[in-house]
Amino acid sequence: MFPRCAGLLLLSLSLGQAEEPAAIVEQPITDADREHWAWRPLGQAVIPRVESARRPANPIDHFILEKLELKSLSLAPEADRRTLIRRLYFDLLGLLPSVEAVVTFQADTRPDAYGRLVESLLASPAYGERWAQHWLDLARFAETDGFEHDKVRPNAWRYRDWLIQALNADQPYDEFVLHQLAGDEVAPAAAVGTGFLLAGQDMPDINLAAERRHMVLNEMTSTVGSVFLGLNVGCAQCHEHKSDPISQADFYRLRAFFESALQFKEQKITLATGEISGRVMRVSSDKPVSTRFAVRGDFRRLGQVMKPAVPRIAFGQARNTPATSRIGLAKWMSGSRNPLFLRSAVNRLWQFHFGKPLVGTPNDIGRASEKPSHPELLDWLAAELPGRDWSLKSMHRLLLTSATYQQVSRGVGKTWDRRLAADPDNRFYSRMNRRRLDGESLRDTLLVVGGWATQRTGGPGVRPPLPREITSTLLNNQWPVSTNREDHHRRSVYLFARRNLRYPLFDLFDRPDGTASCGRRKESTTAPQSLILLNSNFSLMMAKALAGRCRSVSAPVDESIRRMYDLLFQREPSRAEVRLARQFLSQPSGSDVEPLAQLGLALINLNEFLFVD
Repeated sequence: MFPRCAGLLLLSLSLGQAEEPAAIVEQPITDADREHWAWRPLGQAVIPRVESARRPANPIDHFILEKLELKSLSLAPEADRRTLIRRLYFDLLGLLPSVEAVVTFQADTRPDAYGRLVESLLASPAYGERWAQHWLDLARFAETDGFEHDKVRPNAWRYRDWLIQALNADQPYDEFVLHQLAGDEVAPAAAVGTGFLLAGQDMPDINLAAERRHMVLNEMTSTVGSVFLGLNVGCAQCHEHKSDPISQADFYRLRAFFESALQFKEQKITLATGEISGRVMRVSSDKPVSTRFAVRGDFRRLGQVMKPAVPRIAFGQARNTPATSRIGLAKWMSGSRNPLFLRSAVNRLWQFHFGKPLVGTPNDIGRASEKPSHPELLDWLAAELPGRDWSLKSMHRLLLTSATYQQVSRGVGKTWDRRLAADPDNRFYSRMNRRRLDGESLRDTLLVVGGWATQRTGGPGVRPPLPREITSTLLNNQWPVSTNREDHHRRSVYLFARRNLRYPLFDLFDRPDGTASCGRRKESTTAPQSLILLNSNFSLMMAKALAGRCRSVSAPVDESIRRMYDLLFQREPSRAEVRLARQFLSQPSGSDVEPLAQLGLALINLNEFLFVD
């Protein structure tokens, strides 16, 4: 049995009582530290002059051509119109175009036809649904807490709906970030945006409230650093950063911006405050809560009080320090041409349009990151974002209307072989990158070609039926199927996001699990991906629905084949394809699935369906 004094000591440590304040020693930020490319001020990038015979469409092409010409290369030819419209639809909407849309675009002889198409897609409500998913990955969004019990967060979906609306309205990016860091300080309607801060994992049933608070705030601070500054500050929770000039004190100074605002509530509170399952960010009328330096990251060993400040390396050459509020932090981020904030933002935009970022590690552009393939282009784009009034849609237009974006992704012949040999990894964008559909776009596209897609938007996440082999392993009420059958066919962004149970198609096609911010999804190739597309009940249902749309009693079988190619690929099948399909349909299969549905099942497994050129 412990002596009474020892017991009191253990109790005080468990509650996070402060130790005797010890001097915090930080290595100074040197000029050599600031020489890393990401921390330098934005350069005044001059648009380079090039000699290409193909006229650049906008300044982006000048930067790309400058490096290509050093390798005696030029931009690849422009893709045909069917390829371009499919690329744009999947890129901006996450959906495939209709046959009618492709035919109309192919027949449009106006010189600005491509630009008009870009404008129409940016104005579509589906744009926000598609691009919200990219941001939800960054926000580590889910509708449950995670950990062992993975409890449901009844109001988490409100942040997702706010995000879609903000993107569709083209909310200026600086304001978009402000509302996610300090919406509650701006206006009641903006408070839902602070769901970004609260979207991480949590363990409400943890024994020690002090430990829970420590974990939530540290995770929140790490996410803000990686998403908005491209700094992996989380490495400094318990020791000095191993590669970047970020001290442990830097970490806790950044955390101090959020300390007083985070409140835990036993009862639910008004939705306007951005509440997520008993946690809320709002200006406190109570006595401010101080952030204390956690010795070795231990919440039971608290040292000096830390005042709010950004990491010293992020001051930049101007050393403009934000105020102590979250509003001050957000305005500092978007002010004075903040190089980390701006480079991180445009690097992400480039990544989602071109299939890979200019800097290969978008959540970490510190010393351990890859070097940018086109540093001058990155800086030029970073300066363009505030120069275009922080409009993300304006940046989309800029990227999408470049000749670089409109290149073909495949070719043949000696010239193409030389292109591949000189730029094998396409690091210099000598062609467009082919991209595989992610799980969400794949599911949404199958619903569209099957004619089952439901246009209903917003509201709590819906739960479609799961395979029996999964439901048989679940706890009661872990995945209660939504009662409205039409909801089962809504867009994937509205499916219930549970941390400990991802929808099978998303799981196999590399959707992150929401445990941490994901700046760049991996893209795996595995046998189960083919198996789920060939054998799952969902794939079979969509193949049957597709066959029903193509079947015609009065028309010859060739018409059904052509209709199926129209719906899946927006093109006519070749003679060889018609011959093979006709032969396939005429052979006995021994299956209770009709041949036309089996043909549809085979076609949705083709690379042409799964990949975007």
